[in-house]
Amino acid sequence: MARYLNLSRAARLVGVTRGVLQKKIRAGELTTFEGMIEIEELRRAYPDTQIEDNRVLERMQKIKDEAFTRAIQTTAVLPDAEVLAKRLTTLSKELAKAKVQVSHYAELTDMLKHRLANLTVADASTLGDGLHDFQAWFLQTLEAQTSPSADAEQLVAKDTLLRIMAAQVQILPSGHEFFVEGNDSLLESALRAGCAPNYGCRDGHCGLCKATVVSGEVKKLRETPYQLSDIEAAEGAVLMCSHTAVSELVLKTFEAAGADDVAQQTITGSVKMLEHPTDDVLLVHVRTPETARLRFLAGQNAELRLADSPPTSYPIASCPCDDRNLQFHIPRPHDSDDTDELFNALHHGDALTIVGPAGDFLLRENTGRALIFVAYETGFGPIKSLIEHAMAVDAAEYLHLYWITTSPHGHYLNNLCRAWTDALDNFSYTPLLADAGDDARVSADTLARQLATVTRSHSDMADFDIYVAGPAPIGDVARDHFRAGGLPDDQLFVA
Repeated sequence: MARYLNLSRAARLVGVTRGVLQKKIRAGELTTFEGMIEIEELRRAYPDTQIEDNRVLERMQKIKDEAFTRAIQTTAVLPDAEVLAKRLTTLSKELAKAKVQVSHYAELTDMLKHRLANLTVADASTLGDGLHDFQAWFLQTLEAQTSPSADAEQLVAKDTLLRIMAAQVQILPSGHEFFVEGNDSLLESALRAGCAPNYGCRDGHCGLCKATVVSGEVKKLRETPYQLSDIEAAEGAVLMCSHTAVSELVLKTFEAAGADDVAQQTITGSVKMLEHPTDDVLLVHVRTPETARLRFLAGQNAELRLADSPPTSYPIASCPCDDRNLQFHIPRPHDSDDTDELFNALHHGDALTIVGPAGDFLLRENTGRALIFVAYETGFGPIKSLIEHAMAVDAAEYLHLYWITTSPHGHYLNNLCRAWTDALDNFSYTPLLADAGDDARVSADTLARQLATVTRSHSDMADFDIYVAGPAPIGDVARDHFRAGGLPDDQLFVA
């Protein structure tokens, strides 16, 4: 009996990204049936997969853990006994159903073999060679269907194990999917996977993360101050922040699709850490209150206000999944620029008011094209947020980062970029150094020469979506350069 897997589970099973499987499907190397992949077909495409071979999954988890800087790391945590028992019960029911189906198929095939044998003996002279050919084909097909390979059985066993360790959740109407591991809540699992459900506090005070359970079973993790009404509870509503998945789930809830879907917020956080990776860059780490987190989309900006200093807007350089730990990359102001006082004014422990988010420099997730990111100087901040989000949602089969600076030490998070390269098979990183003039600014011609490296490395610009961020004049130069190189205007996004 054929067994089918959806794309997310198939990718998890063989330890690759969804993008890799989608590429094989487009190339005709994998066939699908109603969007599902048959497990024998998957086995043929990945003959070397072993049940113990989790290297790609481990590398993906490692880079996500490092990039997302989760406040509390929980590694290889089993679900609690109740959840585990219910998942095993669900799987045992599916197994029992499968055995019944196999029994029915066996009974049917026995009948067919018997009838064919009688027809061949009684009417061989009239049925001719066609019947013999049909019999040979049927017996050969029957043997193949009733004798699954040991390798396929191993994949089934591995899939069963993964289903016990992590429950898959689908969100409607977006169709986004994610996995819930251990005792993680639905909300934190969704955010870590790059989904954008509505929420406000993560601890059950606001009630904004309500979702309706369409199918499957959940378990409440903790009591919350916010109480659902009897009508909401009867309709299957739950708070995503206080429930985990017992079985595979389908949830119905609102997800932000654009900047207009995220409300403006004003939050006062505290400066937890200041770093100077170079003399010209300040990395600001801000911690928000537990009950007032900043909800934003990757690539957006926020306005920072310190006491009586004038407010200044900066890109958020961190992942939306870690909404209490915000990061901003602040450049040293030029002598002629006296509007930016935060570079020298901030101190550890300062109260910092954050107003936002704003901006529509967002990742377009469903284009199917490979992604190129071009960061100029501290434009790496918003690019970093986009890359981490692209990793979380498995947005593309290939990502390439080009980081242009005017100083040999300007790639201030070079080790992070190299770690991404080491951990991810589909990620490449190219640091570029541009010559600056006497005033430490780079000319448009110099930037164009650096961007030529991008176009020389990729023959057909129409195959890519390109995201560019950084101080002027990178935006105008990039638009002219990539347009001349054949990139459609709607595939270039500039911060």
